[in-house]
Amino acid sequence: MSMSEPTPTVYVVDDDPDVLQAIERLLQSVGLNVATFASPHVFLERCDRNAPGCLVLDLQLPGLSGLELQRVLEQETSLLPIVFLTGRGDIAKSVQAMKHGAADFLTKPVDDAELIAAVQVALTRNEALRRARGEQQHIEKCLATLTERERQVLEQIVAGRLNKQIAAELGTVEKTIKFHRANLMRKMGVRVVADLVKLAERAGVASTPRT
Repeated sequence: MSMSEPTPTVYVVDDDPDVLQAIERLLQSVGLNVATFASPHVFLERCDRNAPGCLVLDLQLPGLSGLELQRVLEQETSLLPIVFLTGRGDIAKSVQAMKHGAADFLTKPVDDAELIAAVQVALTRNEALRRARGEQQHIEKCLATLTERERQVLEQIVAGRLNKQIAAELGTVEKTIKFHRANLMRKMGVRVVADLVKLAERAGVASTPRT
C-alpha cells in the first residue's frame, strides 16, 4: 500500500449553489479535487482539517461568517490556507483576513485565471506548511528520546560551550560529556554540531545560563 501524501482537495464554502457549481467545474477543469459545502457548519462537520488542501471561502455567510470560520480554523491550528471571495470588496475586512494569514482575497465575480492562480499558490503554501509541521514533529519526537542528562548537555551545546566547559558546569568529566554528546547527536539524526543547534533552536530548546 502506498504511503504517499493524499491528493490535496480544494474545499469551497459558499451559500450560493450557482457559485459553488461554477467554482467546482472551473477547478475540476484543471485537474483539481474539489469538495463543496453550502455553509461553514457543514464544512466543520464533514471536513478533515488535517488533510492536505486549501479553502475557498465566501466572506459573507449566514450563521458563521467567513472571518469567524477563519478564527475557528486558526484556533484549531489548521494548515488550510484560505482564499476569500467577496461580493462587496470590503477593504477593512480584507485587511483583517490577510492579517490572520489569508492566502488571498478576491472580489466576485472573480476572474477564472485569477482564482486558479490563487488556489495553486494556496496549495503550494499548504504543502510547505505540512512539510514544516512534519519536520517539527520529527524533531520533537527525537527530543523525547533524550535522557535528562543528554538534554542538559544539549542545552549547554546550544549555549555554545565546549565539552570541557560543559563538564565543569555539570560536575563531571570531559569523556562523559563526549559520550552523551555522541548519543544525543545520534538520536537527533545529525552529524555536525551546527545542524544539532539548528534543530534544537527550531524546537525551542533554550540554552542553559551559566551558574
